[in-house]
Amino acid sequence: MDIYQIIEKARKTGKIEKGTNEVTKAIERGTAKLVVYAGDVQPKEIVQHLPLLCKEKNILCKEVESRQKLGIAVGIKVPTSSVAVIEAGDSQKDIAGLK
Repeated sequence: MDIYQIIEKARKTGKIEKGTNEVTKAIERGTAKLVVYAGDVQPKEIVQHLPLLCKEKNILCKEVESRQKLGIAVGIKVPTSSVAVIEAGDSQKDIAGLK
């Protein structure tokens, strides 16, 4: 199962936060279970801090190639740079399988 499908499942059965500001807050609060950010974000500085914060807080962090696909996975019509899974819902086992 790819990361986009995991995010979609988490959106439908759990809780997610989208957008770099919300994702950063979720990491700092320690509520994020998985953080996913897009590799095609311009400028890179927008999401550059996410992997570092995740490592500091021991949160799983993954990069995907497309902001557009990430936006679709979270159910919005516009591209998004990053997503945090707060409550995994039915995607709990899939997220555990990523580690």
